[in-house]
Amino acid sequence: MASEDFRVVGAPGPVLQASAGKWLNTSCLPSLVPRNYKLNCTFYFRTGACRHGDRCSRVHNKPTFSQTVALMNIYHNPQNSAQSADGVRCAMSDWEVQEHYDEFFEEVFTEMEEKYGQVEEMNVCDNLADHLVGNVYVKFRYEEDAKKAVMDLNNRWFNGQPIHSELSPVTDFTEACCHQYEMGKCLRGAFCNFMHLKPISRELKQKLSRLHRKRHRSRSRSRERHSPSRDIRHGGSRGGRGQEHYRRQSRYLKRYGRF
Repeated sequence: MASEDFRVVGAPGPVLQASAGKWLNTSCLPSLVPRNYKLNCTFYFRTGACRHGDRCSRVHNKPTFSQTVALMNIYHNPQNSAQSADGVRCAMSDWEVQEHYDEFFEEVFTEMEEKYGQVEEMNVCDNLADHLVGNVYVKFRYEEDAKKAVMDLNNRWFNGQPIHSELSPVTDFTEACCHQYEMGKCLRGAFCNFMHLKPISRELKQKLSRLHRKRHRSRSRSRERHSPSRDIRHGGSRGGRGQEHYRRQSRYLKRYGRF
């Protein structure tokens, strides 16, 4: 067979030396593989996205079954997109940005649980790179629920835009996250190729946990009992500002819309 049909790559792992009967570490020794053989893309396997997209020289093995659904580019951080007419970025306080994000997170999380099944984990990317910006990853308890969600979501709209969803190979988010970002030391910033996950507020986390337990203790309760509009009308954990928060939520829904 012609030598041009092969290319040289490193051969990881030890092999047995035939003559001496001893194990040798051949991680730095070359081996031959067919020239048309493509390696798997490690970035796609770990994060469910790749900055090269379809132009990547490596293989993106898209799963046929998975617990995780990826909703691509669905979250829009107002700090990144809000600009005035003269092109100057509008200033938003951290509290306003967090409130906007909590409202988005609650709406999507509640929609996923009520329509498709029990959600084990939901994460939202705060990256700015095109392949990760605004991605939402929803991990269901059962693969059947994830498959049902993908089939339905691709025929739906959110925020006036069609939803693009797909099954994701990511099931362990500890491997997908940027550990330097979690320690506050990521040198690549928002354009890092690993996930920078945006956290929700402690109040929303407690509220969703209560609703989650209540919903799965009694599946016979009506869906309206746990709708986002009803819960927010009571003001959540914001005390006496319940009515004010409900008005804010109404304006948000009027502006951005629901599913």
